[in-house]
Amino acid sequence: MINLYDNAFLEPILLNDLNEKWKRCARRIIISTTLSKSGHPGGSLSSLHTLISLYAVMKHDPEDLMFAERDRLILSIGHISPAVYSVLAEYGYFDEEDFFLGFRRAGHVFSGHVEMDVPGVEWNTGNLGQGLSVGSGVALSLRLKGIASKVFVHMGDGEQQKGQIAEARRFAAKYKLSNLVGIIDRNFLQIGGNTEEVMPTNIREEYLAAGWNVRYVPFGHDFSQILSAFKDIFIEYEPSERPTVLVMRTVMGHGVSIMENKAKYHGSVLSVDDAKATLKELGFAPEELDYWIERRNREDLAPKKYIHIDSLYPEILTGSPRLYTIDKKTDCRSAYGEALKDLAVANNIENLPKITGFSCDLETSVKMQGFRFICPYCFFEAGIQEHHAATAAGAMSREGLVTFFSTFGVFAVNETANQHRLNDQNKANLKIVSTHLGLDVGEDGPTHQAIDYIGIMQNIPGFSIIMPADANQTDRVIRYIASKKGNFFVGMGRSLLPTITKEDGVTPFYDLEYVFEPGKLDFLRTGDTATIISYGTILTNVMEAYKLLLIEGIKVTVVNAASISPIDRKTIINIAKNQPLLTVEDHFTHTGLGAIIKSIMAEEMISQKIKSLGVTKYGGSGKPQDLYALQGLDPKSIATELKRLITK
Repeated sequence: MINLYDNAFLEPILLNDLNEKWKRCARRIIISTTLSKSGHPGGSLSSLHTLISLYAVMKHDPEDLMFAERDRLILSIGHISPAVYSVLAEYGYFDEEDFFLGFRRAGHVFSGHVEMDVPGVEWNTGNLGQGLSVGSGVALSLRLKGIASKVFVHMGDGEQQKGQIAEARRFAAKYKLSNLVGIIDRNFLQIGGNTEEVMPTNIREEYLAAGWNVRYVPFGHDFSQILSAFKDIFIEYEPSERPTVLVMRTVMGHGVSIMENKAKYHGSVLSVDDAKATLKELGFAPEELDYWIERRNREDLAPKKYIHIDSLYPEILTGSPRLYTIDKKTDCRSAYGEALKDLAVANNIENLPKITGFSCDLETSVKMQGFRFICPYCFFEAGIQEHHAATAAGAMSREGLVTFFSTFGVFAVNETANQHRLNDQNKANLKIVSTHLGLDVGEDGPTHQAIDYIGIMQNIPGFSIIMPADANQTDRVIRYIASKKGNFFVGMGRSLLPTITKEDGVTPFYDLEYVFEPGKLDFLRTGDTATIISYGTILTNVMEAYKLLLIEGIKVTVVNAASISPIDRKTIINIAKNQPLLTVEDHFTHTGLGAIIKSIMAEEMISQKIKSLGVTKYGGSGKPQDLYALQGLDPKSIATELKRLITK
């Protein structure tokens, strides 16, 4: 394990060693970016002294990437990957040869923005502004697990223009994350030029106003000044309940005369001739570049794979399922709230929780108040800050905690799709339970009616998509996803729904023997005329349409496709080969379940009558059933469309 907590920070021998490390790492930055003919050398050089110093003092172990007590470093400014990879190579995480030959090369792990397939990288970044939220989620996780380690988040100064950083600042201060340390590379340059001309930002003042400790380092290329700042944090800092930020005044391209203080080199690289001149300036043989160019041009170069930092996941007791009978209607979100309470009782021990939850000023609407009452130390109110909450919850879910994030559909999906895309790429284990989906939001109107949630979430391939049909199925689904590693999206409306029954009209279909299986289709009713496939809230109207058709002597098959992704492709193919199909959903018709089924049929070259009913335009403001009627999704309209389909 590497750490210098107890060393005398300013001993000359240490400073000399760090200066030698700087030369070697600067050389790697120049060689790697010139070899790839792309990259970000300027910011890499302005951050290099800070990164070298940080790895000298924090707890880490290149031989044990999952070392639980390690300090974490989140590289929010992901484009300075040349500096990060150079420093990781310097500290023994991999050979520099692998970096040089694989940097920004297809099939290799050394991407243009840092990714955790590279040993030592904790989190994939690239979209600026998310790192401080990641750090907040990790810092909170370490506190919950009783691990006294620190979380560092390295950021750029231009990045501070992003609104999500302001969200993260407030959250970290609210939850008194004293184990969180932000580091800002303040070189005053971004792609468009001077940061204060592009968008003025009072960085230190804004962190002070948010309640952070702020430390300014006047020259971020002086190891003595940097280590002095770190010494305050690691050794001499007075106990505080505040997070800390270090603002490093640096120079773009520092140490390379042709690059210094030029915005151009934010994302431009040196020519071969200029790179050779720079290597000579740094004290290295210019001819070395020719050697690496020749090596990189070999066609037989095979990518190298590494063991990387993986996510943790606990063993979860799912408890006993609840049974909702037919005597009263229950909304799915209430069933979610009750299941979440049960999970907390079964798994959360005081000061050692396994189940955690995030919401955004909608605790009672998404029914998390019971969970909060039982486990106030496991519930995190992020305020109206969905971008931050989605990212922080995703980061927490990688730290061995089962994390639920709940809010309305427009915020859980439309507002935060990019955050979930990054959660997916980082192999998070986030459980999104989104309420108030579709036209079922009703009177709140079209701005609050998420009618494209499947289309959006289908484009994030690592998420399973589940739309339970009633309270009983919701209960089983929530218990299932809590026990399974991976990202899940569970969606529901807000209306009270009847319990779906078996053919006898009395026994709950999803009884105490039912176990949710991802991908499985549930045959609620069987008939020989046609098949209606639906899911979620609108399935209630389908069941009513079934009754209307039965009165006319038309018996149809009704299928609940609660598992949208994965989906039971084989069964859909069998249905489509034998009966006409009607799909019904509270979703845009061209990106929902109907579109998925049509795609399967086209790929299998199945010729069959099929009609998709769903949302075709933005809804208005009114009662859900009235809005459904306006778009042909009421029971009578569904029955009418089914009859048209079979008589064509």
